[in-house]
Amino acid sequence: MLEDSFLVLKVNHAPPDLYNNRASKIQKVLHSSINSIPKRSSSANLNSIPKSNGTVINNTNNNNNNNNNNNNNNNNNNDSDSDKSFSSDEHYANNISNDNNNNNNNSERARNHLKTEGSMSFLDQYLPSRASGDDIVKIIMLLGFYPSDIKDYNNEQHILHLIKCLQKAMNKVLTSRNRLNNFSTIDNFVTKLLNAKKVLVLTGAGISTSLGIPDFRSSKGFYSRLTNLGLSDPQEVFDLNTFHLDPTIFYSIADMILPPNNIFTPLHAFIKILQDKGKLLRNYTQNIDNLESIVGINPDKLIQCHGSFATATCQTCGYQVKGSLIFDDIRKKNLAICVRCEKKRNELLDNARSMKPSFGVMKPDITFFGEALPERFHDYLKKDIKDCDLLICIGTSLKVAPVSEIVNKIPEDVPQILINRDEVKHCQFDINLLGYCDQIICYICDKLGWKIPHEKYNSILNSGLEVVTLNSETGTYEITDENQRRERALKEEENDDEDDEDEDDDDRENDSDSD
Repeated sequence: MLEDSFLVLKVNHAPPDLYNNRASKIQKVLHSSINSIPKRSSSANLNSIPKSNGTVINNTNNNNNNNNNNNNNNNNNNDSDSDKSFSSDEHYANNISNDNNNNNNNSERARNHLKTEGSMSFLDQYLPSRASGDDIVKIIMLLGFYPSDIKDYNNEQHILHLIKCLQKAMNKVLTSRNRLNNFSTIDNFVTKLLNAKKVLVLTGAGISTSLGIPDFRSSKGFYSRLTNLGLSDPQEVFDLNTFHLDPTIFYSIADMILPPNNIFTPLHAFIKILQDKGKLLRNYTQNIDNLESIVGINPDKLIQCHGSFATATCQTCGYQVKGSLIFDDIRKKNLAICVRCEKKRNELLDNARSMKPSFGVMKPDITFFGEALPERFHDYLKKDIKDCDLLICIGTSLKVAPVSEIVNKIPEDVPQILINRDEVKHCQFDINLLGYCDQIICYICDKLGWKIPHEKYNSILNSGLEVVTLNSETGTYEITDENQRRERALKEEENDDEDDEDEDDDDRENDSDSD
């Protein structure tokens, strides 16, 4: 296993026993080995695709695209647990370089090198001859990923995990789609949208933030607000076992993510336009606010991947009610108790008898960690990924499997569009429209000649929207309004002033030293 040895021997911080006594362990960790990762041509055909259990699916160069897609899908499904080992995180990846544009170009070059030249050439080019744990992390981040749950990268115990993370990151890149040729402009998107008949729309929290509903993973998102709960991981708020042990934890913060009453965004209205024009194949939403139903998306066109607040269910007897019936309790941070179990719960409390904390407690029908996704998700997805002729991902960083894997299951000849605040570096979208979702979609609809029936549509159009090309090769554009550009200019001036002050301080210190 030449490349296994090549990677391991480049790690210089670990003692000799890591290479000798643990050699068999390294072989096992890399059973789905780096040397089984094939050299990938620009045509995106794989000669062999490693699965997470170490087996290899052999293909011939004559295989058609459908076979390639099926093999990619198998690999993605088996590797879904890799999200536990590393995450795709723009924030961490940008720490490689202070220059985001330069970093994006470096990341693009690294991913292309891996795909076109193969894993041996990639490791030889990007991994130092004697690499530390930090070096491995930098390469993982350069590919668009970040190893989770590791604080000391140079700790001997973590080096095997980092090697495994690198192998998985390389697998992810090698099995991701290639961008389409001659489809990288906004006009390409507009033309395709006019002609598309089966648009698959995948939405995340970013489409609702303009209503004051927080997203989950940004610096100002929901998880960042939960540091005072004493949880080892803020995501435990949505852990089913945690809810059963202490439902008051969820009820203490659930008011922060309650959906607003009967309002929606221009972006939601855009999805409704697609439905009304007969273009919407399906809207797969990761959101739990149920705003898609409020705007009028038909139930057969909507897949709520993570459930919603639309209903709530008793954790003891299974009695289900409309979600709105427990909203008052949520706003007051009180446990909502099932009307059918309330009497029994009170008796248990009065008699000081042992009782599960979640006895008779109503839980909103949002999908917690530890719960399976709705069957509708799997049933519809199998057919929808084959039928769609355009994929639009909006307001999502695509970090949570299995929803995040949808983009790699779509046939490679189907255009993929991203509308989001930030790039999603671990995916190969044909066009990336960066900025606020409402502004971007109003701009696009104006070019389409579609008027969005929303009170904010005209004001957004008249806010001085401008498009800047960030990278024509990757089809990356930024759309901003006049106020945003003014605020950015002011911040840049402030930063320049601070830099000038720092330089003056340095000059004064140097003068003082010379005296």
